[in-house]
Amino acid sequence: MDLEKQNESTSKPISFYGGIMGALFPFIVFVTGVIIVALSGAPDEKGFWPILILSLALGLFLSKDKNAFSETVIEGMSQKIVMIMITAWLLASIIGVLMTVTGFVEALTWIIGKMQMGGVGFIITTFVICSIVSLSTGSSFATILICGPILYPAGGLAGAHLATLVGAIIGGATFGDFIAPISDTTIASALSQKAKIGETVRSRIKYIVPASILALIAFFISGTINASPAEYSNIELSGDPKGLPMLIVPIVIITLFLKGKHLIYGLLTGLVVGVIIGLSFGLLPVDKIFALDLENISATSFIIDGINRAVGISFFTILLMGLVATLKSSGVIQKLVDFASERSKTKKQAEGWISGTVGAAVLLTTHSIVAILMVSEFANKTGEKSNINPIRRANILSLTTCVFPFLLPYFIPTILVANTTASGQEYGIPSVAPLQAGMYNFVAWALLLILILVIFFSYGRKTDRSSNNE
Repeated sequence: MDLEKQNESTSKPISFYGGIMGALFPFIVFVTGVIIVALSGAPDEKGFWPILILSLALGLFLSKDKNAFSETVIEGMSQKIVMIMITAWLLASIIGVLMTVTGFVEALTWIIGKMQMGGVGFIITTFVICSIVSLSTGSSFATILICGPILYPAGGLAGAHLATLVGAIIGGATFGDFIAPISDTTIASALSQKAKIGETVRSRIKYIVPASILALIAFFISGTINASPAEYSNIELSGDPKGLPMLIVPIVIITLFLKGKHLIYGLLTGLVVGVIIGLSFGLLPVDKIFALDLENISATSFIIDGINRAVGISFFTILLMGLVATLKSSGVIQKLVDFASERSKTKKQAEGWISGTVGAAVLLTTHSIVAILMVSEFANKTGEKSNINPIRRANILSLTTCVFPFLLPYFIPTILVANTTASGQEYGIPSVAPLQAGMYNFVAWALLLILILVIFFSYGRKTDRSSNNE
């Protein structure tokens, strides 16, 4: 799919009172507000909506041409790739709810419950389960919300080191965010660089496999060194094996993407297959598909629940892309592009600037997808100028954006996983702070190491080039 023209602005340039600082001020307010709200425990992206509205209002006030500012905001919100991402979130979220309703996670939990493992073994298995779930749903948020409340208290009772256990949960979420074909990070990085999703996913195996091995070793060492005796020696995890047939759903979706099928085709097919399997095995009650609540004059459905889950991130992205568009129209982004392009004399330098700019963007916006879209045009132009393969560019974007949000304590993934640890309170198990969750996410640390090898030692460049058949 060719998305080259989607990031090209058709509205006229915007001038701000105060020049560059006037253009940057709304973003400064946004970042400051997000950090404050995030560290105060914002449960999801909805807590950031008011801050974005305030930032847009400040931008309007500081702009010299209010009409041009308004048109630019709408143009930024209505980019085709934004609609693609929202559609992907909606469908992936629906699939995530379907997997939950049909007992997929309970089936995986049943397996490890029968294995009767200790704290360290529980940590390792938790990472494997969360990796499978994140690969199946394509959502780090869904993985954390599904697995955290189930596995955290059970692992605590089994004697697992709590911070390492939380690190395994968010580490599994990081795994899928980087390599799952239906992950928003995968989709945004690949499509924005005009790379095929299936080929991009295959090219990432050489990155995620060594990162996962390093993480497993680190989880084992940390879990062993910090091990504590189990509070209950005869713990049994609740679960039910009936949901195992749902494993067919992610297999179907991944297979279709690897064959180069369209994003919507793969997601909708996976959803239909999941519904058929759920009905055939008695895992999905008919009233979960659709039912009328006449008393409250409303309808209920797992599809509605899935869409509701995606509302927060969808509107957050729409509003933020409007704000980003005004920054681009101010010329600030172009100045950064020109500055970086002048210093990108070699492939290594160009790759370093691509990673550096998307890293700065994700720290500025606190949103991986917006950061990727924000610098996609720069990555395209810089990469093409230096003859860097589209898959290579997409991998650098994803590697960078799968590190900071899963390590730093003011990003949603670390806050979210820390919030799920409240599920252990009824068992007397203390919660884990966002900072601890990030510090023990050995997958993100391993990906950071891989990124260093990629940027400074050109790791994977030849195979990324050979993966592309365009």
